[in-house]
Parts: sequence; C-alpha cells; structure tokens
Amino acid sequence: MTQPVTLPLWLLLVILAFAAVTALSHFLLPSVRWFFRKRAERVVAELNKRLARPIEPFKLARRHDMIQRLLYDPEVTHAVVEESRTEGIPENVAFQQARAYAREIVPSFSATAYFSVGMRLARWLTNSTYEVRIGSFDRDALVTIDPYATVIFVMNHRSNMDYVLVTWLVSRASAMSYAVGEWARIWPLSSLIKMMGAYFIRRRSRGHLYRRVLARYVQLATENGVTQAFFPEGGLSLDGYTAAPKHGLLDYVTRRGEEGRDVIFVPVGLNYDRVLEDRVLIAAQGQTDRRFVVSKTKIARALLGHLRQRLTGRFAGFGIASVSFGKPLHLADYTGDTEDLARELMARITAIIPILPVPITARAVLEVGGPATRARVQALAETAQERDRRLPVSDPADLYQRGIAALRQRDLIVENADGPYPKDEGARRILAFYAASAGWPSQDSLVSAVAK
Repeated sequence: MTQPVTLPLWLLLVILAFAAVTALSHFLLPSVRWFFRKRAERVVAELNKRLARPIEPFKLARRHDMIQRLLYDPEVTHAVVEESRTEGIPENVAFQQARAYAREIVPSFSATAYFSVGMRLARWLTNSTYEVRIGSFDRDALVTIDPYATVIFVMNHRSNMDYVLVTWLVSRASAMSYAVGEWARIWPLSSLIKMMGAYFIRRRSRGHLYRRVLARYVQLATENGVTQAFFPEGGLSLDGYTAAPKHGLLDYVTRRGEEGRDVIFVPVGLNYDRVLEDRVLIAAQGQTDRRFVVSKTKIARALLGHLRQRLTGRFAGFGIASVSFGKPLHLADYTGDTEDLARELMARITAIIPILPVPITARAVLEVGGPATRARVQALAETAQERDRRLPVSDPADLYQRGIAALRQRDLIVENADGPYPKDEGARRILAFYAASAGWPSQDSLVSAVAK
C-alpha cells in the first residue's frame, strides 16, 4: 500500500484535472453560488422597498428550475407526446427538442445586472443621445392600477432604442420582461439580454411544439404577475406608419385560465426626431422577408464618425425622443375576441404617438413646401392640439425652427428664397418615413404628397 507508483506526466495531469473539477463542482461552486444567491436576495429585498411593483418571485426563480417547471407542465408534456406521434419520432427525442426550446426561451434575470448595470447604461445612452420628453401621461389612471394585477405595456415599434428608452423610464416602477426577436440571439448580446429578463421568440417558427412551449412560458409569466412589454406590430415599422397588429402573444395571454390575476394593458406611444436605423428600415421596404442588410464596413464607419463627433464636441444630439402613456385597458372588462383586442390596443397606441418637430416639419415640406411650409406646420400643430395631442414644443415657430434645423443638418432639404423643398428622391423617402409618424391627416393625403 505504501509502494510508490510511477505514472506518465500526462496521466497525472488528467487525474489532477478530474480531481479539481470534482472539488469545484461538489465543494467550492455550491458555496460560491450560495454566497451570490444570498447577496442577490438582499439586493432584491432593497429594490422591492422602492419599486411601485415589486419583482415577483417567478422572475427571480433559478433558470434551471424554471426550465424544469416549463418542461413538466401538463400542456407541454401533452405537446411532446403529440409531436412524437405526428412526426414519428421517439418521445425522448421530442422531449429533448422541447428542452432546447425552453432553454432558448427562458431568461436568466439578474436584478443586479438589470438595475446596477442595465439602467445606468440605458440612462446614459438615452440622455446622451436624445432630449427625452414625456408626452401624454394619465398619472391617476396609472397610479391606481391594482398592485396584484399583471401589467403589460403595449407599444409601437419605432426603433431598437425603444427597449432602452422605455425600460429606463419604467425602471422606478418595475422590471420589465421583453419578447425579443432573432436579432438578439447574437453572442454576447444574447447573454446580456437574458440577464435583463428578456425572452427570445422565433417569429418565423410555426411548429406546434415550439409554440406550445412559448405559450406556456408567457402564460406562466402572466399568471405570476411579471410586468411585460409587447410590440403588437411584431417588428419595426418600415414606412413610419403603425402596422396592423399581430396577436400571437395576446392570444397566449387571453387563452389562460379564467381565475388568477387581472391583466392590464398600458398603451405606450413612442416617437423620435431621428430614428437611428431609418435608412436601413426604408431600404427594407417591399422585401417579403424583412431582411435588414447592413455591411459591417458601414456600421464601423458610422460608429467611428459618431465617436469623432462626440470627442470633438460637435455632436448636438438627435433631437427629441418622446414617450406617451395612454389609458389602461383591463382584460377582465373587455368583451371582444383577441383580434378585436389587438385592434383596440393598436388604435389606442396610434392615438397617443407623440408629434415631434421633425415629423411635423417633414410632413409640411412634403405636402406644400416653399413659402407655405411654416404656415402648414402651424396648421398641423393646431390640428394636433384640437385632437388632444400634446406637443413637446408649444410654440409653433420654435417647432418649425427645430424641425428645419434638423432636416438641414441631415442635408434632406434645399432652401431658397421661397422656402424648403425635398432635396431629391432619396430625401423625399426619408421625409415620408418621418412624416408618417405624425399619424394625421389620412395616409392617402401623405401618399399623394410624396408622389408629387
């Protein structure tokens, strides 16, 4: 027993490696996980004291536990059996497929990452890029929302900045969980987004098993009071108008059990004087697959140019970014079907989209141009006020000057003694993109103006 044993060096290293892994997995890592878990619980306890809607335990559950809960949900189990039968595959294969879907969907929320890192970054990015204004805001209706109810913010999708802007504005009330598309699955962005509580959606997937796993996750989150954010349009607006709503996620919410928490939808309207992706979105118009093609060279050039502007102090910001909050809609009080609900929510969102200097000025330039542009801006502003649309700039003259200055800076207009006109066809398309977000008069009047 005490005789020496001679081993090759490589074998000794393998044995030591296995011993180290065993020690880590059985002794050190559990202790480290326990330490950070207790620290995270203390952080959440302090956060919940100041949040209007405390973070629900469901959102704080360990990701592994949440995946297991989702996999062994009766509806998911039934879907696994059905998938096995219809596809002619073993049940364990279908179960592993469901597991892959669950791992893809379920986030790994971190309160520390969300409030300590995410909110600081969101605040800096928003305030250093835009002049943030709050549009319409029914404080009484929002403050009196039942704390036990599940709140779902439904909003138009104008830019990828929507996530950053709304998350920051709502961070004093609660932590939101977003449904994000395939674009967010790029590493390392995917890990950060999951830590922020977002969950991925395969928008083009039509498989029954995948949809059942996704549906059950959304329903469980809703039943457990997780504050969420939906984009009913299902994607970014390519032409500036709000699109017809899709009702996949809404259908999951409305098909849950009769008992449980009330669900309250809060309409949110967003608009920007400058949408960062405007040229990319316009270029994608008419494409059936909505592919956003941007070369890495162009991205690098744009980032370097922006960084140079900031370093030299020449960056004056991208204008105003504004958010409006509309009248909440209680699901328990709504008697229509899901399709009617989607249309009603989209109508409420469209009615509160903020009207900003660039959109209103772009509309006037397209519709009249020349010497009548200033008067047209004033007329559009008066129309907005008659329809109870709050303007971020009350003086029509200031509204016009801000809009014209922004369009001039982007070289979208030409000016002479008569006034401003679209510079060329490319500029006309960009102006139309912004003008459409004003939301009135009718779309037909703008189309005819663009065709001039």
